[in-house]
Amino acid sequence: MSWGFGAARLLVLATGLTMAVAGLALIGFAGAGAWITGVWLVVVGLAFMIGTLIERVRYRSEAADRSGEPHGPGGGEPVGAAIEPRFRRSDEVFIDPTSSRTMRVWIDPGNGDRRYVAEE
Repeated sequence: MSWGFGAARLLVLATGLTMAVAGLALIGFAGAGAWITGVWLVVVGLAFMIGTLIERVRYRSEAADRSGEPHGPGGGEPVGAAIEPRFRRSDEVFIDPTSSRTMRVWIDPGNGDRRYVAEE
């Protein structure tokens, strides 16, 4: 069974929500000793939820992330996706540590935005 990124994100979000609800229950219904554990569960659960909601896929543009398209090789822009004309190819390349793919950096000289595209 292959879990997509969306399923993993939902799992972490559900875990955070469960922790926060359990923490609130401990704070509300348990004795004084459980209060500290309840606060800890709420804080960590909220951190999971906030992190999940603001996290983005590694090297994708915000537009590609919002569209729900699958990410490209190395976590970059989708295969065959056109890079906006405002971006210029840079000399910067790096090896993505998880896929061992060579990634090329494209930069918008106007505002410094970056896009990452796997080299063929």
